[in-house]
Amino acid sequence: MAKTAEFVLRPFEGLPGEADWVSMREIVPSATATARTVAAHGGRDVVVATVLPGGWAALHREDGTVLLAVQGVLASDDISRDLAAALLAAIEAEPGTGVAADQLEVPADGPRLQDVLDADVPFEVTVHEGYEYWIDASTEMTDDVRAGLEEAAEQSVPTVKVEGVEAAYWCRMSREFVRWARTEDEDRVVDAIARLHAKRDSGLAGGKFLGMFRACGLVVPVWELPRGTEADELAEPVRDLSERFEAALAVDAPLDANERRARAGIVSRQVTLR
Repeated sequence: MAKTAEFVLRPFEGLPGEADWVSMREIVPSATATARTVAAHGGRDVVVATVLPGGWAALHREDGTVLLAVQGVLASDDISRDLAAALLAAIEAEPGTGVAADQLEVPADGPRLQDVLDADVPFEVTVHEGYEYWIDASTEMTDDVRAGLEEAAEQSVPTVKVEGVEAAYWCRMSREFVRWARTEDEDRVVDAIARLHAKRDSGLAGGKFLGMFRACGLVVPVWELPRGTEADELAEPVRDLSERFEAALAVDAPLDANERRARAGIVSRQVTLR
């Protein structure tokens, strides 16, 4: 009897930069990051991307570069196993070949990204304004190619990685927000924000804590910023919030009455901002 894969709540747990993996999967429109396969899988450098042209799950470009799209495989019981299958298929494919998600065969006991990628290689994210990384050096930049890149960029939410902390991303939608993926247990995150909120100390850069959502097993708190706030204004305010937040996380005492009321309010206003 074939094995059935068990549902994995945190598919990127155990990888360097788990919160950034989740952010690239769920909230960042255009970004790339560095990775490398272990020696058993060829020791190949890999460009991890949010999305790839044509909806490819992975791509072995003509120049030999291997790219993996974090958003290119539909959610399943274990996203990590799906992505590993796409990556290994791209490595084995001929240069100039893409891997489609609907063509993948993913065995229930197949390798996961945690088995395939070298954990000693830092996961360093670069956020892009557009999608020029889709194009290799051999591709002629025709008017049609340029127009396609411009159209894709126009449809993306402007997003910038906030300096000084891990996995915090500024974005501009109807106004400006920060979404900050956290790897701590959800209850600890909610308690910490409740402690700050009860002291009217949960804001960021003059803005307010808005709520949170869940993504790939992590909780992602969201702050609404004063209108017009730019990403390059946030380094110091986010570091200050990080210090307050870490101090609140370290508190083991039960919540007091004010903090419990704050917590109830936080839990009741889950947001869907993505």
